[in-house]
Amino acid sequence: MTSPSRLPVLAGLPLAVGSGLAIPVQGRINGALGARLGDGIAAAAVSFSTGLLVMIIISLVLPRGRAGLARILPAVRSRAFPRIYVVAGAIGALFVFAQSFTVGILGVALFTVATVTGQTVSGLLVDRLGIGPAGKKSVTGIRIIGCLLTIAAVAWAVSPRFSSGGPGEGAAGLLLPLLLPVAAGFLMSFQQAMNGTATVHYGTPIAATLVNFVAGCIVLWTALAVKTAVAGPGNPLPAEWWYYLGGPMGCVFIGLGALLVRSLGVLVTGLGMIAGQLLGSLALDLALPAPGTVVAPATVLGTLLTLGAIVLATLPWPRGALRRRRPVG
Repeated sequence: MTSPSRLPVLAGLPLAVGSGLAIPVQGRINGALGARLGDGIAAAAVSFSTGLLVMIIISLVLPRGRAGLARILPAVRSRAFPRIYVVAGAIGALFVFAQSFTVGILGVALFTVATVTGQTVSGLLVDRLGIGPAGKKSVTGIRIIGCLLTIAAVAWAVSPRFSSGGPGEGAAGLLLPLLLPVAAGFLMSFQQAMNGTATVHYGTPIAATLVNFVAGCIVLWTALAVKTAVAGPGNPLPAEWWYYLGGPMGCVFIGLGALLVRSLGVLVTGLGMIAGQLLGSLALDLALPAPGTVVAPATVLGTLLTLGAIVLATLPWPRGALRRRRPVG
């Protein structure tokens, strides 16, 4: 079995940032599709289905994809990794559920801070436990500071949108809606670790990405079937081709995430994607602003601070870098 080779940080981190760029594009497309269909769950199911179709084609056409496809069942049967890893795609489905049900209540800004907080905290935990293929990574003071700075920077970057967020319901009314995106963000690091471990045994992130989309489709289409039985079907599918690009965007960041966690670890991969998400959102807001878009100095400066925080958490600082040096003599 040939496992994917490790990438140096200088090569892997830009790829993580690049994969994060796909997230806001996917969110914009899926949001438009959900509005067109009048059903967020249906939009998520369509998005996952187009992603699954893309991954099936890639798996059958590319020699590396076919090789990975042949390794899926033997790896699962031999328990090369815990079998629960094959349902990692359900975490992606949970994230889409969180978007569908809470963005309207919390607003995009608060939703983003909630998911980033959960993902950053769990990135430290997953690396410390060594769940991912990169093994255990110590929780140093520098990495903790980098995580705290990332959360603060993201909150600063999206702060201009707080006033245009969801309807104000008071702290008590927002507590329960906040728990779902925090939980979804928290589980995303575990998803990346599971996918990274599976990629090592499949020999390619193509197979891991394919399995993710299969699991996510099963969850979402089951949920849509229940919803349709209770509330009836929604609007018909649109004819415009660009509504169906959300799934291929998901292929990009799921596949790259599965590849990069072996080299960068879960935390740094997640932080890189967060930086890409902010940069992509900023670029979209400048080039194709949506109604109610706010691009303020805090948006730009918070995005730049996020990049600095990621560099701080990524650099190979020597042990004891935070300790005060004793004076000589």
